[in-house]
Amino acid sequence: MGKLVAIILSAIFVMCCGSQVMSDAIDHRYKAGDLVPLYANKVGPFSNPSETYCYFDLPFCSPDYVKEKKETLGEVLNGDCLVNAPYKLEFRIDKDSQVACRKNLTREEVIQFRTAIKRDYYFQMYYDDLPIWGFLGRIDRLGTAVPNDRFFLFMHVHFDIFFNKDRVIEVSSHVDYTHVVDLTEDRELLVEFIYNVNWKETKIPFEKRMEKYLQSSFLPHHLDIHWSAIMNSCITVLILTGCFVTFYMRVLKKDFMERTYNEVLTDDQEEKGWKYILGDVFRYPNHRSLIAAVLGSGTQLFILTILIMILGLVGVFYPYNRGNLLMALVFIYAITSGIVGYSSTTFYHQLEGTNWVRNLLFAGCLFSGPLLFTFCLLQTVAISYKANAALPFGTILVLVLLLTFVAFPLLVLGGIVGKNNQTEFQAPCHTTKCPRDIPPLRWYRGVLPQMALAGILPFAVVYTELYYIFASVWGHRIYTIYSILFVVFIILLIATALVTVALTYFQLAAEDHQWWWRSFLCGGSTGLYIFGYCFYYYYARTDMQGFLQTSFFFGYMACICYGFFLMLGTVGFIASLLFVRHIYGSIKCD
Repeated sequence: MGKLVAIILSAIFVMCCGSQVMSDAIDHRYKAGDLVPLYANKVGPFSNPSETYCYFDLPFCSPDYVKEKKETLGEVLNGDCLVNAPYKLEFRIDKDSQVACRKNLTREEVIQFRTAIKRDYYFQMYYDDLPIWGFLGRIDRLGTAVPNDRFFLFMHVHFDIFFNKDRVIEVSSHVDYTHVVDLTEDRELLVEFIYNVNWKETKIPFEKRMEKYLQSSFLPHHLDIHWSAIMNSCITVLILTGCFVTFYMRVLKKDFMERTYNEVLTDDQEEKGWKYILGDVFRYPNHRSLIAAVLGSGTQLFILTILIMILGLVGVFYPYNRGNLLMALVFIYAITSGIVGYSSTTFYHQLEGTNWVRNLLFAGCLFSGPLLFTFCLLQTVAISYKANAALPFGTILVLVLLLTFVAFPLLVLGGIVGKNNQTEFQAPCHTTKCPRDIPPLRWYRGVLPQMALAGILPFAVVYTELYYIFASVWGHRIYTIYSILFVVFIILLIATALVTVALTYFQLAAEDHQWWWRSFLCGGSTGLYIFGYCFYYYYARTDMQGFLQTSFFFGYMACICYGFFLMLGTVGFIASLLFVRHIYGSIKCD
């Protein structure tokens, strides 16, 4: 098993490393005068990261021959649209006021540029795999009335490039605010795009050229906030663990001593609490196929999350190219489909289910079904906007083939292995034929109040980290400190398990033996809190707007939160199952 995991991780590592925005020069070594590839990538509103368009969708000067770079799957999923840029930046060749091109802008093109400037458009390029970005223009506010605003397009770009011997180390760009053209009026204009190139030598080695982007991701005080939040979370979990251990040593040990192994229960004895329902606590829950399916999907998502964390820790994910992450998610999800089939079918047989084929298909579609439905809806929206988020037919075909010839066969194979794994459900107590009636409970012991209570503490553990994750996924910040993220994830798992176990005990103490679904729902309630945080983040922490960005944000975040619901619900259920087995295995069950 360990060798299989190592092989899977190695394969994903190789695929992800090959998905970086690679230049034509594979070794990144150049001679003076060599043309270093400069790719124009995309443009779009700065506040709407999902709404991007190809660079030449705006009426820029295009080269005589527009050459599209052959993109990897990760680049396409990331919405990249790499073409050769109109600027020629030869290695170690300085240029001063070099004319890239001259162009007559029509009235329609002037309006198109003005609309882009009004919406705060930015551009992104790649020079020898190093990102370059900047804004298209500026707005001068001359008064409170909108008609008084004046719109200017930047015409002069300065490129500052640092090199070490025969390698490019760093590149940046800035604009000349005095060299602009006024686009306020709807009239034809003759524009001239100019650029400067300034080469400087540096001693930074090639191997450390990406450290600039890693260090700029989080300022020192941001790291202090991270570690302070982690320390607070650790203290909270330690206090919770101490309370749980103290409770176990005092209350449960006392209950164990009151019922020794040589005692025999009779109908005349008035046993109360969790010991009273020992004949019903392992009664199989309703909807066996559904609970087996959700546990199988939750197990797969848990393994997927762990593998993504490992890849992040070893430095696979390339800064400013999140296509690596997207491609890793796609391949790992397909490869781990066998886990869904095995775990769901195995648990379904332990619950004495008979129609394992239906259960297998149900488990396979439980998460992928809503995800594919959301994907199709959002692709329709992206196509209507002609945005880069609309995947080409070839990419969609690749994804379909991946699901058909990799994910589905592994799902079936895992189901067959799980079916042949004839293991019985390990219950330390015999289940009676007739279930006991559950006594009337107060309102706060209901499902919804318990779910609301269960999700507070785990959500508080990840609250601080959520902002930085959201700012990376739905913004222009880079998330690189996967060590902190891994620690927070472990704390989240511990908090979820402890809270769910505590609520399960209180439920059993109230003589309510229907804990199966309750433990899953309480464990997964943190996903609902995260989805609620999405509304706060969207309306209070960002300037995102527009139907495309809104639909992409809430559509995909709904799928992600649903995945967290399944994963953390599985963690809560397994923790509660182990706890229930332990306490009832500690007493004699006739």
